[in-house]
Amino acid sequence: MIGRKEEISVLEECLNSERPEFLVVYGRRRVGKTFLIKEFFKDEFAFYATGVNNLTTRKQLKIFNEALKKYGCDEKTIPKDWFEAFARLEKLLKRDSVVKDYKTGKKVVFLDELPWMDTARSDFKSALDYFWNSWASSQKDILFIVCGSATSWILNNIVRDTGGFYNRITRQIHLMPFSLNECELMLESNGVTMTRMQIINCYMILGGIPYYLNYLKPQLSLTQNIDALFFQKNAPLRFEFSHLFASLFKKSDNYIAIVRALFKHKTGMLRKELLDNNIISDGKTLTKCLCELEQCGFIRKYNNYRTSKSEFLYQLIDPLTLFYLAFLETGKIDSWIEFVGSPAYNAWVGLAFERVCLLHTSQIKKALGITGVSSHEYSWKSKASKPGAQIDLLIDRKDDVINICEIKYSSEEYAINAQYEKNLIYKTEAFRKETNNKKALFLTMITTSGIAQGKHKNIVVNEVTGDDLFSE
Repeated sequence: MIGRKEEISVLEECLNSERPEFLVVYGRRRVGKTFLIKEFFKDEFAFYATGVNNLTTRKQLKIFNEALKKYGCDEKTIPKDWFEAFARLEKLLKRDSVVKDYKTGKKVVFLDELPWMDTARSDFKSALDYFWNSWASSQKDILFIVCGSATSWILNNIVRDTGGFYNRITRQIHLMPFSLNECELMLESNGVTMTRMQIINCYMILGGIPYYLNYLKPQLSLTQNIDALFFQKNAPLRFEFSHLFASLFKKSDNYIAIVRALFKHKTGMLRKELLDNNIISDGKTLTKCLCELEQCGFIRKYNNYRTSKSEFLYQLIDPLTLFYLAFLETGKIDSWIEFVGSPAYNAWVGLAFERVCLLHTSQIKKALGITGVSSHEYSWKSKASKPGAQIDLLIDRKDDVINICEIKYSSEEYAINAQYEKNLIYKTEAFRKETNNKKALFLTMITTSGIAQGKHKNIVVNEVTGDDLFSE
């Protein structure tokens, strides 16, 4: 299995525990939740069932009962409600013949795509609550795993529930997309040959989503693969954007409206700006949508340096969403191969590389040797300086240093000339003057290919390269 060391450790702890365990696994669609659980347990479950999107309660119960019969339940009729369905599951799990882990004796129960089981006006959640609290929570040999892509449902109805599930969840796994390091390992295992620069370019489009990476064909170049995935007839990922949001969110139009608005503002928007622009007029609905988009990893919430702690900016950072809105929705291009290398492409890769860096701040800190130093990451935009100045990444450290990070994409070593050195000095001085900052300011260059030797290079205090982003 590629990566997932921390997650595997949690699964091992649950399996070896001497108490009943209720494990919740969540994360965005296609990130590999089901694969992780099935691969770790080798499909050796006491019971496994999955919900199916957009089915009625009766059809969900029929599918659940088919799973019960597969594992040995004698009841052939469809349960009249979820209480009866879980009563049958309890009866099944009490049998001596039920599958147990051969080392620990644990009975592993896995309910996949749990939110889809909770259809409108059904008693699913109440029945699940009753099943766990009335019986399963007292069984030391039960490992109960629930999973779902609809992250907001999982968090609001299970993890943060103030009713029957309050303080009942024993473990959680928020499965995140792969890092560049994990992408490299996966591509190697799939026989896909790429340079690290190409892997970074790939990440700009597909992000770290294993399901998308599995589409890449070893016999094709990266540009050929992107054409095949998005632009050719019957391309498998051409409509992934709409499928993605429809599967994750009810009333997905609200969420799509927000990401489209954020797409037009590179540095992000304040909640007030989203309201003022009537993206969503209802403040409560907007707050809910922003929270859920953040939980699913589509946007990030961060402070502009030295602004109110409650004045958050929301920025779109999901690579696939950014790629779709830039190129597929607009219909501006119909061939990636022809587009690569154009002026518009060169402008896009600069912005896309910035997003990759924002998703790898822990690797940047490691390259700077400050992994153990507490810090906060910000952006900054001048309000007084003329001309204006902007810094996309500030690492504000507890050891009285701020790394002012300049991010540059280049296929070759980046050459700092006299004019650019002058711009860097101006930006640094503007930041110190406007913020009245007393900390040491370390100008840090983050580049794909390093910095070329030259007399203007000395202005840089720290250097981070594309290779550094591949650390674990």
